[in-house]
Amino acid sequence: MSSASFSVPFQQVLDRITPHLPPYLLKIEPDYGRVRFEFRPFTGLETEPAKPTSYYDDPQLTHVDESQDVAEYRLRMIARNVLGDLYEQAAREWGRAAYVAELRRAVKDAPDRWRAYEREAKALEAAYAYLRTPQAATEWPAAISRLVDAQDATRTAAAAFDSRAIDIADVHYKHLYADLSQDQALARAGYPEAKDWYVGDGFGGYFRDGLAEKVDGLIKEQDAHLAKVGRLSGTTPTH
Repeated sequence: MSSASFSVPFQQVLDRITPHLPPYLLKIEPDYGRVRFEFRPFTGLETEPAKPTSYYDDPQLTHVDESQDVAEYRLRMIARNVLGDLYEQAAREWGRAAYVAELRRAVKDAPDRWRAYEREAKALEAAYAYLRTPQAATEWPAAISRLVDAQDATRTAAAAFDSRAIDIADVHYKHLYADLSQDQALARAGYPEAKDWYVGDGFGGYFRDGLAEKVDGLIKEQDAHLAKVGRLSGTTPTH
């Protein structure tokens, strides 16, 4: 609301809207042509803030033609705008809290599962890198076997993380328009390290671009590279 439109005494507006103020409102005061609100911190578990039925039933707030009563028209219009701003801001603050609260419930043991995946992925990287060393040529079948085991372990760990990520992605989608980024929401939920997590896209049980899918692509690249090396060399190193 601009300073130009705030053209009636604030106390008159306050008197008009007081019956419809929510219990979680701690402070309401004019602030350079606008109205500033302060709310009790939301947990996100409350019912989403919305204008009460009393607002719609209040004859002191219903529309009146400007031609009928200019002063009353202006007072009611400003009062409705102030209440609208109040509940809109409350809904935004509640939305952020609800986003964070839902993430806390969805994450569960995702940090442990991510760490397990990172350990397996590191082991896979080492097993693949070993194949480029001269030593690998002396035990090629065993080295390839260890690579396959590492691929399988990494894929299993990735799928285990995905089983948590699917719920996290669902929460992200549900709160797509919250005033928080995904990393910010996860940090507020107590997981600042989640900025490094690979969470796919999902909603309502639908999930894609997960970690297991990424690992599948990596394994496919590794297998294709090994097949090409074998084809171009015309031989497979043995003992």
